[in-house]
Amino acid sequence: MTNDGLRVLATGGKVFDSPSVSGRWRVMEGPEDVLDLMDSGAEGTIVLVRDAGATFLSPIFDELAGVVCTGGTLRSHIGIVSREFQVPCIMGATFLDGEPANGAPVELDCSGEQGVLRG
Repeated sequence: MTNDGLRVLATGGKVFDSPSVSGRWRVMEGPEDVLDLMDSGAEGTIVLVRDAGATFLSPIFDELAGVVCTGGTLRSHIGIVSREFQVPCIMGATFLDGEPANGAPVELDCSGEQGVLRG
């Protein structure tokens, strides 16, 4: 637990230094999930992708609060695009006790040595 009551859910390599952002968690498995999020709005959403080359996020990338990717490196496609859009991102994320449920409030912090997802 942190002093704000949140616990660490996952850690990974941060793509760039960024203050923490908060949002609603959403797992993105493919283009269908992006289309659903386009309909409801992606603003304030922190998404999980598993493929570091996932180009299907392109239509909503500029609206996202943050990205967590379980694969890849800082030089992967998702990492490069997140830097360009200045969307906080962690790569190669490892979850400590499973992934949060869709819709859960989470915080993505890229201000330290590594990226941290809390919830």
